[in-house]
Amino acid sequence: MNAAHNGGPLYRGTGELLPDTPYEDRVWPEGPPWRDFGAPAVMPPPPADDEADRRLGPPGRPRTPRPEEVRLVNAALLLRRPLLISGRPGVGKSGLAYRIARELRLGRVLHWPVTSRTTLASGLYEYDAIGRAQAAREGTDDERPGIGNYVQLGPLGTGLLPYRLPRVVLIDEIDKCDADLPNDLLTLFEDAWFEVPPLVRVKQAEPSATVHTADPGGTAVIEDGVVRAHAFPVVVMTSNGEREFPEAFMRRCLRLDIPDPDADTLGELVAGHFGDRLGPAQEALIQDFLRRSGRVGGLAADQLLNAAHLATSGLYRQDGGDAGEWQAVLAAIWHPLGGEGADTA
Repeated sequence: MNAAHNGGPLYRGTGELLPDTPYEDRVWPEGPPWRDFGAPAVMPPPPADDEADRRLGPPGRPRTPRPEEVRLVNAALLLRRPLLISGRPGVGKSGLAYRIARELRLGRVLHWPVTSRTTLASGLYEYDAIGRAQAAREGTDDERPGIGNYVQLGPLGTGLLPYRLPRVVLIDEIDKCDADLPNDLLTLFEDAWFEVPPLVRVKQAEPSATVHTADPGGTAVIEDGVVRAHAFPVVVMTSNGEREFPEAFMRRCLRLDIPDPDADTLGELVAGHFGDRLGPAQEALIQDFLRRSGRVGGLAADQLLNAAHLATSGLYRQDGGDAGEWQAVLAAIWHPLGGEGADTA
């Protein structure tokens, strides 16, 4: 696939970052006209991504992406559609959101972890009605903060603010959600705007409200209680395959299945965090990990990183020394994901 389309960059997945062009001068690939939402871009540049290095390792380490990954990420970018990433726990699904944000310089990833109690409203905004009521009892009209002081946008709500370039929103483990959430997301994904009811109710008195966002210390001005996107966010949803989703929801998503990583992929993962510190022992560690993973029905990639850290700590030795001690610690950290049937070999 070409590195640029309609004047804008596309995702390559190699780990190589785009040139550090000023935010205001950046271009973005054109989307379909029916996905142009029309709101003027008024938000300042987002904060820098402070999580990617911790999750992926420092930038600059080469990576060989799967062709399916590059193809579907770019299709999602061009079509302005959410990307649903499925795969076994621990294969690195959420890491894709951080790779996209870092490579395309889209700023901090907005992370929305989903549980069985998660509702759409919790991803859009929270309103501290009790705090506002207390302030109303305690102060005069001149002393009371505006209503926006009691509103905080959630990760998805922040991602729908009118940024010039799309924010990356990670909706993590969406298959754990309540049955209503996928259907509740449909209109939002189609129209890219939502109302904040507490602000709508007072818009005659306060047509403009400054609210908190999901970025640390971030604020945004909302007019008439409505948040409307300029650029549809890059929405990455992860699923462990624990449930089926409604057809209408799936029709609005592009789906990417991530298989268990092979030896080459694991080697790139370890090198991304540890460079060449393991030396020749890296290959032996990866092969041992793959054998144990096959015996116990699958291990998570971060379990390999735990072993790599111990191997580089100087406290344990893979070869020589007390081999029994090393195997014992591996048995402890390479336990089956299900918690049963621990491998004692």
